[in-house]
Amino acid sequence: MRFDLTDLRLFLHVVEAASITHGAERSHLALASASARIRGMEEALGVPLLERGRRGVRPTPAGRALVHHARMVTEQLERMRGELGAYARGLKGHVRVMSNTAALTEFLPELLGSFLAANPSVDIDLQERLSYEIVQAVAEGLTDIGIVSDSADPADLQVFPFRTDAMVLVVPRDHPLAGHRQIAFREVMGAEFVGLSTGSAFQDHLDQHAARAGRPLKMRVRLRSFEAVCRMVEQGVGIAVVSETAARRCRRTMALWTVRLTDPWAKRALTIAVRRFDALPLHAQRLVEHLRAPEAAASRPSHAPPAQPA
Repeated sequence: MRFDLTDLRLFLHVVEAASITHGAERSHLALASASARIRGMEEALGVPLLERGRRGVRPTPAGRALVHHARMVTEQLERMRGELGAYARGLKGHVRVMSNTAALTEFLPELLGSFLAANPSVDIDLQERLSYEIVQAVAEGLTDIGIVSDSADPADLQVFPFRTDAMVLVVPRDHPLAGHRQIAFREVMGAEFVGLSTGSAFQDHLDQHAARAGRPLKMRVRLRSFEAVCRMVEQGVGIAVVSETAARRCRRTMALWTVRLTDPWAKRALTIAVRRFDALPLHAQRLVEHLRAPEAAASRPSHAPPAQPA
């Protein structure tokens, strides 16, 4: 039985995505090549590794055993790269990061940009997920670092403070709610909304709370960014719930009013979650330290409510 690193990484990507197609994309392989590799692994072992169904694939008992050992191999390789990276030119390190929407759109671009500029031998695989999915992925070794909200139970993971943020309502400056300082989410659930695209962790989180209240949101349009959502709100298309940092930024150039949500789930602390900091590859440890750096925390936006023109 001979599996190379490409095989092992492909199999991990397929299991994580629950899809051979998406696993192939993440591995930068053609679907035909990826499928052939999976078949070759199954033939070499003499047992199926994946159960194939209408909703994707999932590992068989043999597949779960392979996942466990593949993670050990790839994690050991990353530790080796991290330790040798200081000595060997051209040796690339790889860090897997999963983040919720607010951290990914409002905080990570600048922080990861400065880290990558200072560490040209490190690559980052960044994915957006729901916080509870990220906690599970960190615990299972599917990602090295997770950025999650405090709504997700980190269980036995090691966590570090990252940022604070909140979910707020944005309305046009001439909307009947303009002038309000705070409101409960249930009071606006009958309105027409503008939201983020399906699959956004932030929007999925909001939709879940609406579903629990028994009143799915009336979505007029879904867009890919907080800025695009706020521009639609400014045009009177509907109202929206967005990250407070995004609302503050967009208010500088748009005629918007921000209303705080009184619901407890709308106030969130963001944390960095890892299985064990000292077990991370050195380049992943450096990234965690960079995200936690005092100068980065000092750039955190203040959450004192600024004056808003009526």
